[in-house]
Amino acid sequence: MYIHELPEWPRFRWDPDHLTELLASVRHRQGRLVGRMESLGFNLQQDAVLRTLTADVLKSSEIEGEKLEADQVRSSIARRLGLDVGALKPADRHVEGVVEMILDATGHYDQPLTAERLFAWHAALFPTGRSGMTKIRVGAWRDDGTGPMQVLSGPIGKERVHFFCTSSRPAGTGNDRLPGLVQ
Repeated sequence: MYIHELPEWPRFRWDPDHLTELLASVRHRQGRLVGRMESLGFNLQQDAVLRTLTADVLKSSEIEGEKLEADQVRSSIARRLGLDVGALKPADRHVEGVVEMILDATGHYDQPLTAERLFAWHAALFPTGRSGMTKIRVGAWRDDGTGPMQVLSGPIGKERVHFFCTSSRPAGTGNDRLPGLVQ
């Protein structure tokens, strides 16, 4: 059963006492890390940021079954952050889109997650309006005109279904409310 199939979807509930303990522990560790980072020189701080963001982009893409070239990711991030890392390898448009989305998400974490922002991320990931050879709807809520969306992997004819998405529903019934719930 997927989360969107639960009767409570999308009304999330949690135990605030348990969550507060976990967040306090993370915040404490974060403070210690920030203290250590401040003791490093500026160049080492920049290098640490570049390495961390590069790893974040690579690992996030791996979760989706994509293997990006590390040098392209590093170069794209360095260019966008204005860091001088020597000879930069050109990045393809797909890498640029993933980096753009991750930098927006991590650099503007304090900004509201709006439908417009989600659509911009989607457009950055699929600038041609295609996923491989398949034309897709980009920068808008999807519809079920071609059936429910699925996350697949594997060769044609032997695809493995990893996830079935919620059905597209009319406005006001769930999907369009999700950005407001993440605030």
